[in-house]
Amino acid sequence: MRLYLLALNPTDSVTEGFLPAARRLGLDVTVLTDLPEPHRLRSPDVEVLACDVRDHRAVISTIATHHRADAVFTNSDHLQTQTALAAAYFGLPAKDWRAALRTKDKAEMRRHLAATGADTVWSAELAAGQDPTDLLAAMVPFPCVVKPREGVASEDVVLAGTPDELVLRCKEIQQRRPRAALVVEEYLAGELHTLETLGDGRIRHVLGGFRTQLSPPPYFIEERHTYVPAHPEPVVTQVLAQLDALGVGFGACHTEFVVHEGRARIIEVNYRVIGDQCDLMLQQLLDVPLFEHILRTHLGEPLPADLGARDDGRARIDHLCATSAGTLTEAPAAADLTVDGVHLAYRPLREVGERHELHHTNRDYVGVLRATGTDQAAVDRAVERFLADQRWEFTP
Repeated sequence: MRLYLLALNPTDSVTEGFLPAARRLGLDVTVLTDLPEPHRLRSPDVEVLACDVRDHRAVISTIATHHRADAVFTNSDHLQTQTALAAAYFGLPAKDWRAALRTKDKAEMRRHLAATGADTVWSAELAAGQDPTDLLAAMVPFPCVVKPREGVASEDVVLAGTPDELVLRCKEIQQRRPRAALVVEEYLAGELHTLETLGDGRIRHVLGGFRTQLSPPPYFIEERHTYVPAHPEPVVTQVLAQLDALGVGFGACHTEFVVHEGRARIIEVNYRVIGDQCDLMLQQLLDVPLFEHILRTHLGEPLPADLGARDDGRARIDHLCATSAGTLTEAPAAADLTVDGVHLAYRPLREVGERHELHHTNRDYVGVLRATGTDQAAVDRAVERFLADQRWEFTP
């Protein structure tokens, strides 16, 4: 059986999660990507074909002139709609392309949730090149959040507190992204959480979630995720109702939401498994073949009624961020150790000697620390001790 996997740049989710899972399932894999060389370097044993994966017509043509497909899959935020359309063309199991588009297009997501009565958030769309001062006639509620309509990873997501600041932030983003449409929406107060789900279109499993710690405003960098085995049932019910309104229910989904005074409101929906190594940690915590389950749904296999997941795991993942632009001159090497029953896995994300600007996004990550155990207090202590013993230094 052949799996076509659409990708942009290589990610840990693909190289450490889905490709090994595909091998365990005995699948022949063809990676379709517009960046073939990086994939060939990281996965030399996998067939990689160059393809304009942002164009579903190019994807269909490439598959049609190669081997017969048994599944077409992606874990990329940017490629869900194209993948869904290509899979549907070949009559293969797939996400509804309309749901994939709604979750990717943040303006359409807000419109659809409001139209279905699931939730109403004040929002406005600024077309590429449109004068941001046009927004000032729209009675914008302050503070508000500005973000690219189809952005990811907190890229150019920023809080604006006044009309002047709103115009300034929009112009800054437009300089960096002249072709991007922007969304301006009311700031939703509350604690930030995630809900991780897995469905086959028939049943849906809730895999718990994470409590997210963000950087100080005006930016929204995700600095820490603490595992939550089960959110309160009323909260989960509210989030699932909003996902149902969007048509989300096939494969993996990573949903970010806030809770304020008992009300759960979606921030964004990423119609794929959670990333930044949280997915690798989630598989370990649940002790289930998470990546295999996801691929099996795209092969048309039903999920078991009971995944047999463990619920006694406790964990957190810390993303270490650059504090300034410059060259990374000192940083710890990769490490795996066990301290007081807590397993720690540190992985550098930048090499010593690399120079980078400061982006105020997860592109500022220099390392990631995963910690797992069965007692949250012990996990937290082990993490704090490890971090206190390490140094990350930057030279301007």
